[in-house]
Amino acid sequence: MTVLAALDVAKAYGEKVLFGGASLTVSDGERIGVLGRNGTGKSTFARVLAGVEVADSGTVAIRRGARVAFLAQEPVLDANLTVRASVEEGLDAWLEARRRHDDITRRIDAGEATDAVLDAQLAAGAEIERLGGWDRAHEVERVAGHLGLTGEIERATGALSGGQRRRVALAKVLVGAPDVMILDEPTTHLDADTIDWLERHLAETFRGAVVFVTHDRWLLDRLADRTVELDRGALHTYDGGYAAYLEARAERQALAGRTESNRQNFLRTELEWLRRQPKARGTKQKARIDRAEAAKAASPAREIGQVELSAEVADAGRSILDVRGLHVRAGDRLLVKGLDLAMTTGDRLGVLGPNGAGKTTLLRAILASVPGERGGAPTGSRSLGSGLTFEGAIGLGRRVKVAYLDQERAGLDGDLTVLDCVSRAVPEVAEERVDPRTYLERFLFDTRAQRKRVCALSGGERARLALARLLASAANLLLLDEPSNDLDTDTLSAFEDFLASYRGSLLVVTHDRYLLDRVTTGILSFEGDGRVTRYAGAYQAYAAAVALGAERRKELEEAPARPAARSERPPAPGLSKNEQRELDGILDRIEAAERRRVVVEEALGDPSLYAQGADPERATAARARVDEATAEIAKLTARWEALEAKRAGGPA
Repeated sequence: MTVLAALDVAKAYGEKVLFGGASLTVSDGERIGVLGRNGTGKSTFARVLAGVEVADSGTVAIRRGARVAFLAQEPVLDANLTVRASVEEGLDAWLEARRRHDDITRRIDAGEATDAVLDAQLAAGAEIERLGGWDRAHEVERVAGHLGLTGEIERATGALSGGQRRRVALAKVLVGAPDVMILDEPTTHLDADTIDWLERHLAETFRGAVVFVTHDRWLLDRLADRTVELDRGALHTYDGGYAAYLEARAERQALAGRTESNRQNFLRTELEWLRRQPKARGTKQKARIDRAEAAKAASPAREIGQVELSAEVADAGRSILDVRGLHVRAGDRLLVKGLDLAMTTGDRLGVLGPNGAGKTTLLRAILASVPGERGGAPTGSRSLGSGLTFEGAIGLGRRVKVAYLDQERAGLDGDLTVLDCVSRAVPEVAEERVDPRTYLERFLFDTRAQRKRVCALSGGERARLALARLLASAANLLLLDEPSNDLDTDTLSAFEDFLASYRGSLLVVTHDRYLLDRVTTGILSFEGDGRVTRYAGAYQAYAAAVALGAERRKELEEAPARPAARSERPPAPGLSKNEQRELDGILDRIEAAERRRVVVEEALGDPSLYAQGADPERATAARARVDEATAEIAKLTARWEALEAKRAGGPA
């Protein structure tokens, strides 16, 4: 059943038409992803659907009694309210239904048990059930905990960072359990684990409909029943998630190309006929002329430029980065404890962990070591400002050239024009300097856009400009902090294609699971208490290894509580001869499995696996071998722990 419908809605700002004649129906429980290039009007369309903004024409209808909740990219919260009070506002409808039911119940207890009052009590109870059930008082703490707000629950929202305020606004929408959620970039400022929880909550727990604007292609693939693309003012609807959208869009574009080719052929034929005809023409000729004029007036679909990313990469040798005994602190809190990390040419590591774990600080510590002595940075404590310090050795190869992309794009001078910002950084090819105007056109900055000041650029334009400067550096080690922020899906795809064939090395902090799965050869995971663990393979291999480890830990935790095997007498303590023999050799087997994994990881780091035109099955097979070795190590380790426990007198 339809819960929300937009019919022929249109919106323009001055002469710029964002969309016209756009129609969309949303059914109960449906999940609809909305994507499109930056500046096409996705956020505006979401605001129109939510009733926050009024369309210039057309209608938006909501089913009677249905509730719509909206998450804006820049939410507005009462700065004086605490996080708890702000999130509780999402429960207003439920709290009102509970108050109404409680009032009616008190009237009945006082003897006012008329049919009308009893009917009112039933109606209030039904409303409570519709709004999520009777026990929702704990929802605020539960959702706030999943979104990383437990420690901030009593703080005023005015004292929070922008990312924290956005999570508060998301929690407020989620606890309300509306009939329709309209979410504008819901995964922004969330770490990978939190995004995974949000994805599962929306897919498995929330019963209403969801319309979400996003560039998170992994979320689209996992959640969307339909994908809607806003392209040049028109809405195009595709069944399925991101992969299905890509396939269907390619078919649509191919059809548009054939249509334009047929139009051109028709025009050539008709124009030749017109040139041959005398001036006096009959009715049939007039109709044919009109058809030719109409075909001539029909403008073809305008080609949209594609970002073209490429970079010259300086030779770095084999050794890229050698980190030994690194400790990173934020005041008294230890973020990184004793990290040892070696990177060689072609290593591309994704960095994952909760917000505030120290991922960005790690990149900054590496960057701070660049001006120091190559091959062995000082080991004394060094400051990064804002109470952040690090100590340990950070060595860089002699020929390593580092480029850094920060989250805030702070390296861009707002007073400069786009052209001036990049002109001194453009690369040289064959000892000849590239024309900066031509270079910027590859990043979709035309002549007019090149004259704009940086401070006047949109978020997406700033992101593209930052990439242009970064790739002009000829660096062979890229440190990227949330590079996918503000990039549309087409630019992201081009960026990933570039990274997949990049001949240098890479450390990328990102929550974009799709990007991690396409370009990384390993994952560096911040796991709390200063522990940072390196995993082989891309995101899916990492997720599988983490799930396997959690399963093993659960088995070990549950082992003492399991009932003994069915027997009248428990087995005697200690090991049998076969078990003792197994224990004597198990450490050698673990070591051998670890050596096998190291060999496969080195093979996985071979840049030729990811070069343009390389067989993707080779990389897939290598990752599978890494997964097999990792699973074997985990299995042997669990068996070793069980045998040791039995030898000590516990259960095997």
